[in-house]
Amino acid sequence: MSAGQLFAGKVVIVTGSGNGIGKAEALWFAKHGASVVVNDLGGSRDGSGKDQKAADAVVDEIKKGGGDALATYTSVSDLDGAENVVWAALNKYKHVDCLVNNAGILRDKAMLNMQVAEWDAVLDVHLKGSFLMTRAFGRAVKQQGVGSYAIVNTTSMSGLLGNFGQANYSSAKAGIFGLTRTSSIELQKLGCRVNAIAPVALTRMTEDIAMMSGVTTEQMGPQHVANVVGWLASDVAKDVTGRIIGVHGNKVFEYKMTQSDGVDDVPGGGEWTPEKLQEALPKIAAA
Repeated sequence: MSAGQLFAGKVVIVTGSGNGIGKAEALWFAKHGASVVVNDLGGSRDGSGKDQKAADAVVDEIKKGGGDALATYTSVSDLDGAENVVWAALNKYKHVDCLVNNAGILRDKAMLNMQVAEWDAVLDVHLKGSFLMTRAFGRAVKQQGVGSYAIVNTTSMSGLLGNFGQANYSSAKAGIFGLTRTSSIELQKLGCRVNAIAPVALTRMTEDIAMMSGVTTEQMGPQHVANVVGWLASDVAKDVTGRIIGVHGNKVFEYKMTQSDGVDDVPGGGEWTPEKLQEALPKIAAA
């Protein structure tokens, strides 16, 4: 099958696809034959404001390239907004096949200075939004019947390893790790695979951070992420589910949650005490 036909006849929803990684993903799917639902609220990096122009511009670009696309502008953090994205796809295309949960915002601040509203806003878009979209998509494919479906979530290095000033963002992204693992188990019976990417890419979300200083779009642009997301969503990866794939430019790797061999019993007998646990820590932590 040629690259242009990999997603022929399939409908792919990409949230937060008016800019950056989401835009690159939407364009990738369109290039490979999919009809694409381009969802973007059109807000700024911190989630404030609304503007339909971002989503419309991506749809126009897809159509000019000979593809098919539909724009939606509702927030995935809102129950009705998330469900409306899926219903818009079903209304036009009559079915859905793939979902890419990419929508996100940043409100970075040291934890002791973080306001509850800053915490809630980030968790709502990233984690709640991914849940609402996954549930709406899952309910739709359940009605369609067992098939070959895929969801690709977006976690991050911050969520898996932690990062100063991002208690809200890293907590949301860590939650997406758990959501990915659990939904991959629950949706398997529907023929729906669920994976996640943990990308690092040069976009408006990251252009001002230190690690991107001197980095070019060719080296770390969102196009590299789109290639991996396309693979995970395709039937080429039909046996891949519940995995977390890191993407740093052309570097691709896997994050894994590991469990050490541990210690089966208290050395010398008796019960664990703080002192004994501290002494045994090297063995407890050893693989």
